[in-house]
Amino acid sequence: MSRRLFVALMPPRAALEELDAVVAPLRDEQPSLRWTRTQAWHLTLTFLGAVDEPTVNKLAVGLARVAAGQGPIRLAVAGAGRFGQQVLWAGVTGEVTGDDRPLRILADSVRAAARHCGVAVETRPYSGHLTLARGAAGVDLRPLVDRLRGFTGSSWMATDLFLVESRLGAGSGRTALHEPYAHWPLRQQR
Repeated sequence: MSRRLFVALMPPRAALEELDAVVAPLRDEQPSLRWTRTQAWHLTLTFLGAVDEPTVNKLAVGLARVAAGQGPIRLAVAGAGRFGQQVLWAGVTGEVTGDDRPLRILADSVRAAARHCGVAVETRPYSGHLTLARGAAGVDLRPLVDRLRGFTGSSWMATDLFLVESRLGAGSGRTALHEPYAHWPLRQQR
């Protein structure tokens, strides 16, 4: 048996509600987009795809090591962008300074742990974001990006690394259901 998995950080409820207050009017204006439910927003570090149980067990050991070697990270939701005309996202970066190196280092460490277990992962540079909506071909997301570009949320601490199982069609409205499978505190050991 295999599980469809990804590794993520979970923003706290307050950060999600703050972003949702800005996104809610856009949902009403653009009902043709497939909007991601607020409670499903997460910061993916790497998508793993289908992983068999023996590999999940090895991966858990590697991710525990990664978490033990990384301290908590202060982050903030800031700005917005799009991937082509298909995906609207809100950016996530390091606190107010915009320094996303700790986040990129964590994502790179997670990817290395996955590769060490034989899991193929993306090699393109990491870009921290929360997926807000998906559109059909031909939808112009640029006006939404422009409206969200100036948003900067309150900072928050990412304190845990999550291995999340994604079950397609198991959520409300046949959306994907994301359930934490395991998690580890980010605590740099000296």
